[in-house]
Amino acid sequence: GLLTRLQTSAPTIRTLSSSNSFSQNIPSCLWKLGRLNHVAIAVPDLEKAQSLYKDVLGAQVSETVALPEHGVYTVFVELGNTKLELLHPLGEKSPIASFLQKNKTGGMHHICIEVDDIKAAMTELKKKKIRILSEEPKIGAHGKPVIFLHPKDCHGVLVELEQA
Repeated sequence: GLLTRLQTSAPTIRTLSSSNSFSQNIPSCLWKLGRLNHVAIAVPDLEKAQSLYKDVLGAQVSETVALPEHGVYTVFVELGNTKLELLHPLGEKSPIASFLQKNKTGGMHHICIEVDDIKAAMTELKKKKIRILSEEPKIGAHGKPVIFLHPKDCHGVLVELEQA
């Protein structure tokens, strides 16, 4: 009757056995990946972008800071759990200028993830054949050492690692 049908149609719940645990598949590293620090967006009009986040969306938006070593102007938009970094070209050799030539309206440029030991991360990533776009870390927008990983080695995403 009805009880038999209910018993046979009950869903089966499967659990992962401890031998398939994700943590067992993660190699031990000398460094740790931390939280998402920011998502960087290249913008062709910095004032317009600042206005969108501040005046339209009501976010807390920083003042514009020039970073000549990186060839960018930066503005940070606070989001509580992370930040957006608005990037605009500074100088003719700016990597953001070439990005905007290909992406006229702007777009996501990179993600930044914190690490607890940037030098150890560099050493290990080089051993794993991940290309780093500089020989040594540079000082980033937060005054901390940063490196960038080649997008072709990171599934099409430019990844910035920042010393936490």
